[in-house]
Amino acid sequence: MSGRETPATGTLYGVGLGPGDPELVTVKAARLITSADVIAYHCARHGRSIARAIAEPYLRQGQVEEQLVYPVTTETTDHPGGYAGAIADFYASAAARLAAHLDAGRDVVLLAEGDPLFFSSYMHMHKRLAERYETHIVPGVTSVSAASAAVGLPLVEGDEVLTVLPGTLPPDVLAERLRDTDAAAIMKVSRHFAGIQDALKQAGRLDDAHYVERASAATQRTAAVADVDPDGVPYMALVLVPGAVATRGAPAAADGVPDAIGRVDVVGLGPAGRDWLTPQAQAVLAAAQHIVGYGPYVDRVPANPRQQRHSSDNRVEAERAEFALDLALRGGRVAVVSSGDPGVFAMASAVVEVAAQERYAGLEIAIVPGLTAAQAVASAVGAPLGHDFATISLSDRLKPWDVVAARLDACARADLVIAIYNPASASRRRQVADAREILLRHRDEHTPVVIGRAVGSDEQQITVTTLGDLDPASIDMRCLLIVGSSQTRVVPGPAGRPRVFTPRRYPAS
Repeated sequence: MSGRETPATGTLYGVGLGPGDPELVTVKAARLITSADVIAYHCARHGRSIARAIAEPYLRQGQVEEQLVYPVTTETTDHPGGYAGAIADFYASAAARLAAHLDAGRDVVLLAEGDPLFFSSYMHMHKRLAERYETHIVPGVTSVSAASAAVGLPLVEGDEVLTVLPGTLPPDVLAERLRDTDAAAIMKVSRHFAGIQDALKQAGRLDDAHYVERASAATQRTAAVADVDPDGVPYMALVLVPGAVATRGAPAAADGVPDAIGRVDVVGLGPAGRDWLTPQAQAVLAAAQHIVGYGPYVDRVPANPRQQRHSSDNRVEAERAEFALDLALRGGRVAVVSSGDPGVFAMASAVVEVAAQERYAGLEIAIVPGLTAAQAVASAVGAPLGHDFATISLSDRLKPWDVVAARLDACARADLVIAIYNPASASRRRQVADAREILLRHRDEHTPVVIGRAVGSDEQQITVTTLGDLDPASIDMRCLLIVGSSQTRVVPGPAGRPRVFTPRRYPAS
């Protein structure tokens, strides 16, 4: 045995180039074309190759090019086996040429127009080489897809069946196949076009058929099949017969006028940032035509030039709701946005209340929940909301302070954990101090209090203190407070950070 190692063999890549436009070459195909040692492609005797022309922007200096010149069906041959013998010998010779490179350890990219395994010459090389060498197929956009895009028509919808047919079939057989399918793509049409026109006429589908020539290329041409002269049809052409359901127009209302009524979705954005937004909320926001809400909340929705944005002050909830509902009555799809959950001290109740008017009775309204600020603050320290809790807003703009005070007193006496929203603002500075006094009538001064400020944002601050040490001057509108019950506990956590929890079990009286 000699010390010389046998070199590893190269890899064969069957690379689909798409229908003709070099910009429809996939990223993977472009990368492999540029990096390959050997580029192989089929061509006729004139030497021009459609495949190479498509791939040319991705070729590099120094690559070996293997030009595989095949005998075409329109040429004469003196091969003893006729054209079948000549093409068989060609494929055997071409496979041997590529095998020589593969045996030498060179990677070979064999270019194929469209997709390598869809009416492509590549498959003949694949059959001869794939069992001997590592082989990878890179799919490409087919001419059928490009032709459908060229005429701007879908081919099939729902349960419709698409049949791909060779135009080489006898016209009567082709007509029978056309009658038995919903939609069809007819390939290999050039020298058989007159027979294809006849088959379409027999099947009663000539008026529905579209001719596409050189789909996606700069010389692309489309026409009705009935208007095409068979003598001028090139090799790179096909015929499409779309399905009836796919090409049917959009459904109309009973009176023939499209239904113009829209809908309103009241969307919870969560406490802050995209990470707190649910997939359902993202989908609803993406589908909306109008974004309506308090200015800072509208600003949290990424701008989209397709959408209209309607910002307003935080003190006009009813007017904002009516504005959104009227947009929907005129056919708009409207997303009304709220921070946190729209049903917790937010826009859901305002929208539903205004929508109780008779003129909005037929309007679709949906509430899209969001993660609440209370949940976000609680999760930052542990589980202070682990048992029964109440949620109270200290704002007295929409309810008298004596109602707020009575509810705080009742919750304190009931020994509930309390999540306190809207604790203070620039004009409301007494409420936190008053609330602290009310709670201390029934709670120990050592009762844990969690202060969450700007939760979920880059400016988030979480403070754990006690009811006795709570400083009302440190609280503003961006804060949420969680006041523990008699059972709420604070325990040490990593790096000195406290953990707060309220046990699930409550002691018997």
